[in-house]
Formats: sequence, C-alpha cells, structure tokens
Amino acid sequence: MTERTDTFAAFVAVLSAALDDHDATGADLARRMHLSRYHLDRVVAAAAGEPPAALRRRVLLERSAHRLAHTRRTILEIAVEAGYSSHEAFTRAFTRAYGVTPSAWREAPRTLRLPAPNGVHFHPPASLGLPALTKVGPMELLLKMVEHHVWLVGELLTRAATLTDEQLDKRIEISVDGIDDDPTLRRLLSRLVGQLDMWNNRMADHDYDWSVEAAESVAHMRDRLAEVGPAYLASVRELCDDNRLAETFVDTRCDPPEVFSYGGMIAHVLTFAAHRRTLALGALHDLGITDLAHGDPAPWVVATT
Repeated sequence: MTERTDTFAAFVAVLSAALDDHDATGADLARRMHLSRYHLDRVVAAAAGEPPAALRRRVLLERSAHRLAHTRRTILEIAVEAGYSSHEAFTRAFTRAYGVTPSAWREAPRTLRLPAPNGVHFHPPASLGLPALTKVGPMELLLKMVEHHVWLVGELLTRAATLTDEQLDKRIEISVDGIDDDPTLRRLLSRLVGQLDMWNNRMADHDYDWSVEAAESVAHMRDRLAEVGPAYLASVRELCDDNRLAETFVDTRCDPPEVFSYGGMIAHVLTFAAHRRTLALGALHDLGITDLAHGDPAPWVVATT
C-alpha cells in the first residue's frame, strides 16, 4: 500500500460514514482524517481519478437511484437525502447522470452504477463498495489462511524462544482475555450464532442487536441459526462463485469506520469461531457429552464431499 491508496481507502471509509451529513464540507472530511483540504483533494483525485466532491455527488446519486427503485419515499424526500435543496435541482442532476428523470427511472430502473474511473460505487442498502485490486477465489483464500497459520506459528516460536523451561512446561489455563470475557457454554454458543448474524448485518450496513445474546435460550439460538446460518453461507457461496473475495466494504458500525475485504472477513469468522468451538466442545466433554469428539473438520469434509 502507498500513501495514495491508504489515503483513498481512508477517505472512502470517512465518506461512507458521512453520506447523510450534508453539512460536512470537504474541509470537515479532511479534518476527520487529520489532513489539510488541499492534501486530501490532491491525493484522492490522483488515486480516484475524480475530485472528492464529485465522487461524493456520484455516490449519492447512485444511492438515490437505488432508493427510487426500492423504496416508497417521495422524489423530494430522496432529493433531500442526497443533499439537494429542491426537487428541480435534483431532477436536473439525476437526468444528466442517468439520461432519464427520477420519475421515469422509478418506473423502469436500469443499471445502478454510473461510469466511474475508480470502481467506487454505492453498495446497497447503505454502504460503499471498493474495487478489488486482484481477483481472489476460494483456493487463494484457502492458501492465504494456510500462509497465515504458518506465519503465526513461526511468530509464536519466536516469542517462545524468550521464555524459560519452567514457563514453557507450565500447565496452561486457557486465557480468553480480549476475545470473550467470562465465557460460559451459553455465552460461547450464543456468540457463535451471533457472529454470523452480526456479519450478515454488517455486510448489509445494518445495526446488530447485541442484547439478543444476553441469557439467550438454546431454543432461540437454534431458531436464529436456522435463519442466519444459511444466509451467511449463501453470501460466502456467492462471493466465491463470483471471485469477489478481494473486494472490500466499509463497516460504518465500527468507530472509526473500517474497510474489510470479504475474504478477510470470512477468515476472521472461521478463526475466532474455531477458538470458541474448541472451548464449547471442551465444556461439553466435561459434562459427559463426547459424541462430537474434537470437532475435527477432516472426517466431516470427507463424509460430505
């Protein structure tokens, strides 16, 4: 990554969070990135091929086109949401961009994305999508996860080399600080389901209701998994089929907003889920429930392939 691409990615994240803040000027956005307006305009224009203000107007028009087709908001309401002070001003801008009036578009929607030199577009329902620098398919993601595993084992050994024999041979009491506080079997299971639910919502730029995980019943977890599990799997299958794992999306629910790749998000889910599954399986084993063994995926993959 270069300063140009880093600044551009950061600008897209800030812009995604500020789409509805029509009082925010270019100087305000630059200030949120701790840059001068001149420096932001110069770097973003060089990376994006269009000035920041033009990129913002285009994305807002794309969002307006989506809302014309998929909501019952009035044209004036959509105009105001896009930062236009009148129906007429919005109609002129929309017609210049799409070649038809907003009312005609609502009757017969066409391609949402407007021509752009940078591949940044509105990502329904409420976020921005960034182009992938390369195409990444399922095999590449699998290799990346294996590469990460080999790298991390090496880093663990590097740090272990600084320890004494007594420290190396001391019995481990599993530490979960920074992952789950005070884990119980109920909390681990609820988080395993909630992790899928949360990322489904984040990919759609929706809020996730964390309160659902408070003392959640197993019956409710099962009902929730029946809905969110297939939905998450369908998203992953579509991303893999379309080789879109390197594409990124802006998670505006983070503070500050963060840019994630779809492949990185999937790897994140599998990594932390593996930790939680292992703890949950151990807890079940301690309670005499041993038919799931260690949850090893190897025999499952053979049996389901």
